[in-house]
Amino acid sequence: MALSTQRASASFVSNESAPRWKYDVFLSFRGVDTRKGFVSHLYHELWECQGITTFLDDRELEGGTSIQLELPSAIKESHIAIVVLSPNYASSKWCLNELTTILQCMEARNSVLPVFYETDPSDIGNQRGSFAKAFDEHEEKFISTQDKMKVTQWREALKKVSKVSGWHSKESKCERELIEKIVQSVWRKVQATFKLLDSSQKFVGVNFRLEQLSSLLAYDANDVRFIGITGMGGIGKTTLAKLVYDRIFHHFEVHSFLGNIRDVSKKDRTLIGLQERLLSPMLKEKVKEIWDEECGIIFIKKCLRNKKVLLILDDVDDLKQLEVLAGNQSWFGMGSRIVITTRNEGLLVQHGIAASYKMQGLNDCEALELFSLNALRKEQPEKDFLELSEHFLKYARGLPLVLKTLGSFLHTRGQDAWKSVLDNIHTVPNPTIFNTLKISYDGLEDMEKRVFLDVACFHKGKCIEQVIPILDNSFEVSSSIMIDLLIEKSLLTVEKRIQYDNSANVIGMHDLIQEMAWTIVGQESKEPGLRSWLWLPDDIFHIFTTNTGTRAIEGIGLQLPEIEEVHWSCEAFSNMHGLRFLEFNNLIISSSPKFLSCSLRIIIWSWYPSKSLPPSFHPRFLTELRMRHSKLVRLWDGKEVRVY
Repeated sequence: MALSTQRASASFVSNESAPRWKYDVFLSFRGVDTRKGFVSHLYHELWECQGITTFLDDRELEGGTSIQLELPSAIKESHIAIVVLSPNYASSKWCLNELTTILQCMEARNSVLPVFYETDPSDIGNQRGSFAKAFDEHEEKFISTQDKMKVTQWREALKKVSKVSGWHSKESKCERELIEKIVQSVWRKVQATFKLLDSSQKFVGVNFRLEQLSSLLAYDANDVRFIGITGMGGIGKTTLAKLVYDRIFHHFEVHSFLGNIRDVSKKDRTLIGLQERLLSPMLKEKVKEIWDEECGIIFIKKCLRNKKVLLILDDVDDLKQLEVLAGNQSWFGMGSRIVITTRNEGLLVQHGIAASYKMQGLNDCEALELFSLNALRKEQPEKDFLELSEHFLKYARGLPLVLKTLGSFLHTRGQDAWKSVLDNIHTVPNPTIFNTLKISYDGLEDMEKRVFLDVACFHKGKCIEQVIPILDNSFEVSSSIMIDLLIEKSLLTVEKRIQYDNSANVIGMHDLIQEMAWTIVGQESKEPGLRSWLWLPDDIFHIFTTNTGTRAIEGIGLQLPEIEEVHWSCEAFSNMHGLRFLEFNNLIISSSPKFLSCSLRIIIWSWYPSKSLPPSFHPRFLTELRMRHSKLVRLWDGKEVRVY
C-alpha cells in the first residue's frame, strides 16, 4: 500500500497530462464519394457548429505538392482520425498511404474512428467487391518489389481498420443521425484533452499541497473515495482542485468538473441543471428526460455505478447539493474519486466524508513569489520594491486571493502608487477581496452572524474559556456550538498560545476576515451612533464627546494598551437602551454615568469612576460584572451577579 501511494504521489505532482494537439480531428476520405455530401456536412457540424478543430484535406482544390508534404505532419498533430471508408476509398493510393500513416500514429492510443459509408467491414478487411477491384488495378501498376510491399501494407491497414469499432451508415435512419452519433463520440474524446488551467501559468506553492492531497486521493487504489478540500474564501481550494483534475482526469472513464455550485444552484433554484451537466458527456440524448432531482439521482446511479469516475464538486455550500450529485460510494464504479471543495467542513462531516484536506495560506517565500509574479512579472521584487512588497505580504497573511488581486492592481504602477494603496488599504477595502470573503458571512444564520460580528469586534485573541460565558450571556444561546459552526465554516480558528507560562486556547481569525466583519458593521451607517457594534477608539470617543449614542448600539468594547484619562460626559449612555455588552479597559472617565441600559448582560469596566451604579439601573439580564480598580462599593438589592 505504501509503495502504491508513493507511485501515485510521484506521478500526481509531476505535470502529467494529456498532450496538446494542433488539430482535434483529421478527416480522411475519398473525395469523389463523399466530399460534397457526407464529409461536407460532417465537417460543418464538427468545426462550424461544435468548434472542434478539424483538418480537412483540400488537395483536390489546391492540387499542389505542398499539401502532400503537410499531410503526414497534420496526422501526427491530430488527436483523432475519422476515416470515411467509402466504396472508392481503396482506389486512391493517396488515401491508402494516409490510412497507413494514421494507423502508425494513432492505433496504439485508440484514436482511429472508422465510418463504414455504404460499405461492409468484411468487404474492406477481405478486400472484396470494389476493394478487390481497386487492388487488382494497384497490383497491375506496381511491379517493383518496393511497390508490392506497399500494396501489402495497404492490405494490412484495411484489415486492421475493418476490425475497429466504428459507425455503419446502413444502420442509421438518415445521414443526420449518423453525423450526430459521430460528433457526440468525438466530443467526448476531445473533451478529454481540455485543461481547466493554462499550463503556461506558474502556480506557486502547489507541489507540496498536491503531495499532501495525493496521499488522500491514492488514485491507484481500486476503491471509491470521497475527499474534501476545505478552507476560507480565497485560500486556493478551487485552483488546487483544478490542478488535480488537469493532472489525473485522463486516467478515468468519465470525468467532470462542476464549478461554482453555490452560485449555480442559487441562480437556478434547482440542481437538475448540474445533474444534466454531470451526465451530458455520456447521455446527450437522454438528459432531456430528467424532470426532477430524484429522476436525476436515478440516472446518475444507473450511468456511473460501473464507471471509473473523477468528479469535482466545487464550492459546495449545502448538504442537498452532495445528496443529489454524489450520494454515496455505491453511485460510482471502483477506482472513482469524488473531490469536494467547500468553506464549510461541517457539510463533509454530515455527508460522512472523513478524508479532508485543510488548505493553509502560503508561507512568506511563496507569498512573496506570488505577489511579485503578479505585480512585477518576476519571481522576486527588485530592491526598491522589496520593503513595500513586505508590507503587502503582512496585510495578505498568505491569502492567495489578496496577493493576486493587489499584485495585479499594482502592476505597471510606480512606488508612489504602491505607497498610496498601503496608506488606504485598511480604510478602503478592495471590492474583489471583500465580496469573496463576505460569501461566507452571507451564508450564516442570523444568530451565527451576530456571534461572528461580536467575536470579530470584541473577542479576537481572547481565551476561549473566557469568551464562551460572555457570549452565552450576551445571546442566550450555546455559544460553544456557535463557535464550532463558525470554525467549520472557516471564519474562526482556535489557536494554542502560551499565556503566563500556561497553554491557552485562543479565538483567532484571519485579519482580513476580521476586517471584512468591521466593514459590514461600518456599512450599517456612516454615523457611528447608528451602528450595532463600536470598537474603534475614534468612533467611541466621537459618541461620548458629541452625545450621539442611540438605541441601535448593542455593544461597546474599548481596550486601550495603556491607562488613559478622558473628560467625557456619560450623557451618551442615556439613549443607548439596546446596549447589552460594555467593556472599558484602561479608561479613566472623569464623570459618572447617570444611566445604563437595563438590557446590559455584561459589564467589564476597569477604573469605574463612581461608588455605585446609577439608581435607575435595574438590570434584568445582567449576568457578569467585572469592575477591577473601580471605586464601586455598593450595587443594589436584587439579582445575584458574578463580580470580579
